[in-house]
Amino acid sequence: MQNNETGQATGLNRNAIGLWSLVFFVLATNGPLTGLVGVAPTAILLGNGIGLPSSYLVAGIVYLLFCVGFVAMSRYIHNTGAFYAYISTGLGRPMGTAAAFLAIVAYGGLQMSCYGMIGFFLSLALSEVGINVAWWVASIVIACIVQPLSSRNVALNGKTLGILMSIEVITLIVFDLAVIGDGGGPESFSTASFTVDAFLSPGVGAVFAFVASSFIGIETTAIYAEEARDPTRTIPRATYISVVLITALLVLSSWLLIVSYGPSQAIAIAEQNPGTMWFDTAARVAGHWLSLLMNALLITSLFSIVLSLQNTLSRYLYALGREQVFLPFFARLHPRHKTPHVASFVLAIVNIILLAAFGLASIDPMTGVLPLGSAPAALGILSVQVLTSLAVICFFQHDKRHTNIWQRLVAPLLSLSAMSTGVFLIATHMELLTGGIEFLNTAIPIGLVLVAAYGILVALWLRRYRPQRYAKLANASLDT
Repeated sequence: MQNNETGQATGLNRNAIGLWSLVFFVLATNGPLTGLVGVAPTAILLGNGIGLPSSYLVAGIVYLLFCVGFVAMSRYIHNTGAFYAYISTGLGRPMGTAAAFLAIVAYGGLQMSCYGMIGFFLSLALSEVGINVAWWVASIVIACIVQPLSSRNVALNGKTLGILMSIEVITLIVFDLAVIGDGGGPESFSTASFTVDAFLSPGVGAVFAFVASSFIGIETTAIYAEEARDPTRTIPRATYISVVLITALLVLSSWLLIVSYGPSQAIAIAEQNPGTMWFDTAARVAGHWLSLLMNALLITSLFSIVLSLQNTLSRYLYALGREQVFLPFFARLHPRHKTPHVASFVLAIVNIILLAAFGLASIDPMTGVLPLGSAPAALGILSVQVLTSLAVICFFQHDKRHTNIWQRLVAPLLSLSAMSTGVFLIATHMELLTGGIEFLNTAIPIGLVLVAAYGILVALWLRRYRPQRYAKLANASLDT
């Protein structure tokens, strides 16, 4: 296939990714260690306290429901634009284009927030060995490493992330086994976290502003649909395996963290030492070595996230460039690796410029960059997932294909209802994600609405003035 604008082949590297590489891409995007160590203590403190594990469990069930319709639709659509293609097919191209721009802003925000965190922790780690580097300089160095890696053969990326994720998951399992081997905590293996009262305690609404971010990368499997081996089989399997693994890690590890301190003391500990809760427990139950390892892996976990997001974003830009919704040169592929290296390079330049601007403006990476990126990420991606659930219902409305009523209606409707509630809860608790910056509490939701509106206007303009181009949007790989 030739792109008229670029004169280059636009076919991605087919059959390059297997089942477990897809799973590792999803795990890397979500970063379970980062989510647990970096987010769980704050979620305990500002959310529903010891009910956090049950909140993770409920969220996991909601995402399994989401996967039912998502996987059913993935059988018929193989497009690297993923949610963009799904929503365009189910709800129309204007809504799909709006979702694509929302996803780019959301994933871009998440990547920027992770660059802020990795720069902060890397700078802190280097200072302990006598090397003083500003956080934003450290972040730019990481961005310069990520870019060439993301432009390499996608199979190499899968292997790299596979190694990092395996170490991360094994470390969390070691932590869990150490707490179990230590006999739990002062209240033994209390199941208080899984009671209805704990789940529904004050803050249950706010906690989902944190919990939703732990499942943000579910779309990743579909993004690699054009590069996966036997996508009709591998994408569904990888999606379900990923959600089950993420849910199990989040529920078990957060519960054992609470158990290690005792449910009656966990909230007080989170209030006093939120940043060291995990490390203190690791040192106590397994030794200082596990604490040091978890600290180091926090940096590699963040590296995995920014690398995975670089791949995700470059493929979104590639999909829009290929269909000339956005800049056509984004559709250019590496002549050898068949990866969207131009999109990746431009993305890296934008990230470097933004990081330098944040640094020179003396914006703090944890209280400034983090909320600026994470708030639109959580709200934007969950909104796109709501649209995807609705798109599944509409897609199968007139043609049931090979689905049953559970796949095409009941499960998508349940996930639609739950995720819509999540969007409302995040929008009404935006101050938890923005770090209390009042201006952002309204600016971010309004900004996302404007981004979506821009996407709709682009599609409508194409429909009126470029109808042939419009007709080709998001249906490059629609199977019948």
